[in-house]
Amino acid sequence: MTVRLRAHHLLCMLTYVGKGYSPAFVENYEAIAARLSAGEEIELVAGPDDICGPLTADPDAHCHGESVVERDRAATEAVARLLGSPLRPGARITPGASLLARLRKTFATGEIRTACSGCEWSGLCESVADGGYVGVRVVP
Repeated sequence: MTVRLRAHHLLCMLTYVGKGYSPAFVENYEAIAARLSAGEEIELVAGPDDICGPLTADPDAHCHGESVVERDRAATEAVARLLGSPLRPGARITPGASLLARLRKTFATGEIRTACSGCEWSGLCESVADGGYVGVRVVP
């Protein structure tokens, strides 16, 4: 199987420590984190993805909003720059140890964090990165 992720969730997965919008959201994310930790391939998608699942029934959920589309655009640019190749919906990425380490290193320095501007979780993610990623759920 493949985990479908929108671009900004490539960043969110780096600092996910079991907190989220609701118990259903966290339960879903825990299952996805386990799949990613097992090395399941990621397929980049435009719009709501597997992580958004528990929120998509609400038409007012932020996952449908323009600000999140902008966050995806910024994340796509940042991660593509880091990888040295363009990213588009349909691209496939394997979340191996080397890639996760590289993403986390550049996330901690702020290089790929432009997409996080204005996100309500930004403070938590910064704290997790500053703390050496202790307790993260996506681990190779």
